[in-house]
Amino acid sequence: MVKLSTSTPVKHTNMDIELDVHIKPQTMSDRVAYSFVKMLRFFADMFFAKRYGHRAIVLETVAAVPGMVGGLWQHLHALRRMRDDEGWIRTLLEEAENERMHLMTFIEIAKPNIFERLIIMIVQAMFYNAYFFLYLFAPRTAHRVVGYFEEEAVLSYTQYLAEIEKGTHENVPAPQLAIDYWNLPKDARLKDVVEVIRADEAEHRDVNHGFVEVIDKKRAGS
Repeated sequence: MVKLSTSTPVKHTNMDIELDVHIKPQTMSDRVAYSFVKMLRFFADMFFAKRYGHRAIVLETVAAVPGMVGGLWQHLHALRRMRDDEGWIRTLLEEAENERMHLMTFIEIAKPNIFERLIIMIVQAMFYNAYFFLYLFAPRTAHRVVGYFEEEAVLSYTQYLAEIEKGTHENVPAPQLAIDYWNLPKDARLKDVVEVIRADEAEHRDVNHGFVEVIDKKRAGS
């Protein structure tokens, strides 16, 4: 009988990562990616305003899609070419897993209602299909979208932290799931959780912008 592991993995987050980073759009692909992300940001701001916990639930549902889609396509690409994936598959799947843990954490904190759960299902279905075909036909643009998406995530979590520090949002105890995953102190609070999640998003930002640079170098060398 196969035994599945149910233990929570431990994430080692680089808390010293630079947060204030923005890659200016250089190409048409970059401008399309940037405009698309800004459009998503506009609707998120309009719908959620300063309800950051609920905003995080929906956005993390979306954020967990690209890593899984990218990992799938890189896996198939490596099989077709019969060559090494150069570490892309593991990196992308770890990104998807990390974003899923962000989602599970905020579900514990914000307790989404039935309507918000319905929104999550609709948004995920729409975004998955859109991103699937984007990655199929324009992987460079797909990674740039994620890079810009993560830039906005860093900004959103910075604003969330400011609201917590002002007392607008209660600095509740961190869920046990988050304490175990990020190896936080037992008395960790929401502020500690948001700080490590923000650092995670900055890491995903750098990785995906880095993937764009790798693709550009490969194209220039071909």
